[in-house]
Amino acid sequence: MSALFPARATKKPAKYLNKKTVAGGIKFDSKRELARYRQLTLMERAGLISNLRRQVRYQLIPTQRRADGVAERAVFYVADFVYTQEGKEVVEDLKSEITAKLPEFIIKRKLLLHVHGITLKETT
Repeated sequence: MSALFPARATKKPAKYLNKKTVAGGIKFDSKRELARYRQLTLMERAGLISNLRRQVRYQLIPTQRRADGVAERAVFYVADFVYTQEGKEVVEDLKSEITAKLPEFIIKRKLLLHVHGITLKETT
């Protein structure tokens, strides 16, 4: 297409075929994430867990400057859910068979353990 008639933007399908969902004014990355959130809120109401939080960020690598002075951005891991169960903090991430094997996720999981001492609970 020419500059006078730009191509129409088409919505790309989600990379891992998840369907973003909104419920109760809260945005979820997938229907599975919404379903798990509903399970966890029921568990919280029943007193099985407490302090349920969503999308908690953990810094894995701070901002750095290269030898040439260019800044490298910090690296973060964002947990799907964090809650307290039996007095211990649980950091949980929903993963499919595909996303659990991605090198980026595996590195972040290992950095989360190394930097913060947190063993990630992967829920499928």
